[in-house]
Amino acid sequence: MDTEAQRDVERDSSSPLRGRIGRSRFAVSGPRGFRVRLRALRALRDWWDGLPLWQEAALLGVVCLGVLSLVNALLVQPFLIPSGSMENTLKVGDRVVVNKLAYRFGNQPRRGDVVVFDGAGSFVQDPPSENPLTHLLRTVGSMAGLAQPDETDYIKRVVGVGGDRVTCCDRQGRIMVNGQPVEEDYLYPGDVPSQVPFDIVVPPGKLWVMGDHRSDSRDSRDHLGDPGGGTVPVDQVIGRADWIGWPFGRMRTLHRPTGFAHVPPPTHMAADGAHG
Repeated sequence: MDTEAQRDVERDSSSPLRGRIGRSRFAVSGPRGFRVRLRALRALRDWWDGLPLWQEAALLGVVCLGVLSLVNALLVQPFLIPSGSMENTLKVGDRVVVNKLAYRFGNQPRRGDVVVFDGAGSFVQDPPSENPLTHLLRTVGSMAGLAQPDETDYIKRVVGVGGDRVTCCDRQGRIMVNGQPVEEDYLYPGDVPSQVPFDIVVPPGKLWVMGDHRSDSRDSRDHLGDPGGGTVPVDQVIGRADWIGWPFGRMRTLHRPTGFAHVPPPTHMAADGAHG
């Protein structure tokens, strides 16, 4: 065996230069990168400390508004109940939390859901013009549930989905969906399901909606003569009202009623969307 060669290998493996070269790059650059980040954080802190109080407040307001806008646009939005059309399920002044993810990823509104929708083009043919400043203040206030929603936003209960035949009424005065009477235990005490007779087939991609306080609700029945026949496009639905978030004594989850559980699917035309 070449002992001289072996000594050279041992000498090379223990060489300080080899150890320095073989060391991980992260071991050298890690502490340096940490120091750079630390200096940047300190500079940011010094910059913030140097701001006047009003600028700090303004920046915090902008950040909070940005986060709130993002949450409102993508996840959930508070909605102030402006009228008694959904009593006693929802009362004037209640703040409901609207789930904007409920109908994403292929899900569709179902019978019995309480939904918030934009009624422009269905319930409101000519949306009223609004002062830009007033509109901005209303938008900001509605993000926190402190102001009434836009004049074209409504909250109602879904009674019929695409393909359903909704009629009023049977001999006992009940709404019928696809020939099945619906027991509506959520109606305002003393109200009848409807004093207006109607018989409509809901077009695909549309909804027939009604308030729970039928004698105090302007809903699909009031727009039978308008374009769309009183129905609301599914793509105009903002989200599903899942919770009452305020006042404290009324906090609860809004469940889908069981009265629609036995409604059969429509047989006279193809339905669009889920049923339930």
